[in-house]
Order: sequence, then C-alpha cells, then structure tokens
Amino acid sequence: MPDKSSLITEIRDMMAECNLFNNLAAAELLSAAGYFSLNKIPKGKIIFKEGDAGTFMGIINSGSVAVYKANAEEKNVQIATLPKGQSFGEMAVLDGERRSAMCATASECVLLLLSKDSLEKMMQENPKVAAKVIRAIAVSLSRRLRIAAGKLVSS
Repeated sequence: MPDKSSLITEIRDMMAECNLFNNLAAAELLSAAGYFSLNKIPKGKIIFKEGDAGTFMGIINSGSVAVYKANAEEKNVQIATLPKGQSFGEMAVLDGERRSAMCATASECVLLLLSKDSLEKMMQENPKVAAKVIRAIAVSLSRRLRIAAGKLVSS
C-alpha cells in the first residue's frame, strides 16, 4: 500500500494529465490532489443510477464510462461513452441534486473521485484552490451544454 504522500503525488500526476485542471499551477494541483480519492472499478459496474443522491464526481484516468438516460418506457438508453480525461457527475457535486443519468464502467476504469464533502472541506481549508477547481468544473459543464445545445438545434 503506497503511503499518503506518494498517493497524493500519483493523484496530482493524474489530474495534470486531464485537461480539466489546466488552470491550476503545479502547487495548486498538489494541494487539490489531497481531496480526491483513487478507485479502480471493474468493467460492467454501475457507478451511480439516475435519481441517486449526488455525492461525488469522477474523472476517468483510464478506461471508459458509459452514460445512460431512461426513456419514456423507463429503459436505459446509452447516450454517451466518456473516454480517459473526461469528467462526470459534476452537476450533482455542485448543486446537490439527484443524478440526471446513470453511469457504468464500459471497461475496467481507474477513476479520480471528488466527494461533495471533500469539495466543501477544500472550500474551507483552501478557498483559492477550491475556487479554481469549481471554475474548471463550471467551464467543463458550460462546454458540454453548448455542444448539447448545438446538437439539439441541428437535429
């Protein structure tokens, strides 16, 4: 089992690999890394279901995550496959609302997870870094919303 310091360094390196946190300096990444956890999840496991309480967000370090939305007949329809570097579950960690979709591992995954509690702790202990993390999440959500709106208009 790696010690806490080497685990935080490993998480920082993973955070640096994804584009989500490009606005954080190296020292800020290291500081933020202490609030994330690292999880390895086998293929085919449900990460969360639509309607579940939103208690964390994830960033895919390896593998892929399938996103499903229930249709009118209450059948889950796959709407996206998220690759390495993508995040998911951000809305619930920011607003505390229930999950708007189901996410499951499409392959074995290594995920960085940030819980709502850890984000709140970061806001108290390190507000400047927390503000940059929240801004990065907001920018990511904004991009995704613009893409979705564009798809709606073109269909």
